[in-house]
Amino acid sequence: MKQPPRSRGVDGARRANGAVVSLPRALSKLGFCSRTQAEALITEGRVRVDSRIIRNTMARVDPGRARITVDGQPVVAERKVYLMLNKPRGLVTTRDDPHERATVYDCLEGVDLPFVAPVGRLDKASEGLLLMTNDTRWAQRVLDPASNVEKVYHVQVDRLPDEGMLGRLAAGMEIDGERLVAKSARVLRSGTRTAWLEVILSEGKNRQIRRLLGAVEAEVLRLVRIEVGGLQLGDLPRGAVRHLTPAEKAMLDVPVCASSRLLKPPREGSARDR
Repeated sequence: MKQPPRSRGVDGARRANGAVVSLPRALSKLGFCSRTQAEALITEGRVRVDSRIIRNTMARVDPGRARITVDGQPVVAERKVYLMLNKPRGLVTTRDDPHERATVYDCLEGVDLPFVAPVGRLDKASEGLLLMTNDTRWAQRVLDPASNVEKVYHVQVDRLPDEGMLGRLAAGMEIDGERLVAKSARVLRSGTRTAWLEVILSEGKNRQIRRLLGAVEAEVLRLVRIEVGGLQLGDLPRGAVRHLTPAEKAMLDVPVCASSRLLKPPREGSARDR
């Protein structure tokens, strides 16, 4: 088999094509492991670049030109994988958790996959649609605020909202020095003491919905992401994962700017309610 062109070395790698990245990131981009795992492999002396053992986690390489091996085995780019996971409540969206909590990767056990990473995050108490992929450029496009990819959430709160509360969410607020806003917020259904809202975001900031609702004195009881850029969670069981179809992936290949259609409120026990 023809070997790929050799680079000019790790620290002197060519930068003309803009593909030079840190060695941990290169291993992640190639779908071999997470950056944290890569850093451990590097410091243990198990990674070679162009036959040289590299122990410096800050070393930079061009993954398209350098020959990278781990334990003597070549690292080659894995096939691109695009997944949808129905994240259960109580799992953290990370690969390596220092507190040894259950993670979304527990849902992938037994599934033949290359290393994949979450596209964005859902916090531990949140549920629903989580995309995962080893295509870092695609993930970055989906997450880029300029792409205006809408995310739709169904949120149960501990109070009955009025128009003033919904208006404040849509108008936006300055919270902890950061401006947060919902693209839209409406009531799906109300009980005697609680209500379900549909909240649409076109940006993704840390705990954005919880912080917005906290600012209007509403506590989030459940938070379920049901749609990303027109791609709906549907009836995927809680904790289950599946590959996106080509048509579903194509929905997110181009920035989505159109407003989401009105969605039916979730039924108790349905996939949208998880």
